[in-house]
Amino acid sequence: MTRIKEHPILGKDTREEIVTITFDGKEITALKGEMIASALISNGVHSFRYTEKHNKPRGIYCGIGRCTDCVMIVDGIPNVRTCVTEVKDGMKVETQYGRGEWK
Repeated sequence: MTRIKEHPILGKDTREEIVTITFDGKEITALKGEMIASALISNGVHSFRYTEKHNKPRGIYCGIGRCTDCVMIVDGIPNVRTCVTEVKDGMKVETQYGRGEWK
């Protein structure tokens, strides 16, 4: 995992508790309390969804939940903004294609 351990403004990251989530069927680790997008990026994932019309990859853009570039299917629910949604142990995260479908 690649993470920023000390930030010039936010200070030192002291989180230590690790949780496990599943991304497209593969188990990855995350820090308890971090956002899904952060966990994915730290595990080398940069494409979160693909657009409906042109099938173009999208990843994190605004990072504050205002756009829809980071939406994914989380625990079967499509269009979850992963930049503002905390990871939970055992969470299932899937790449979203187009508008996503309810499962």
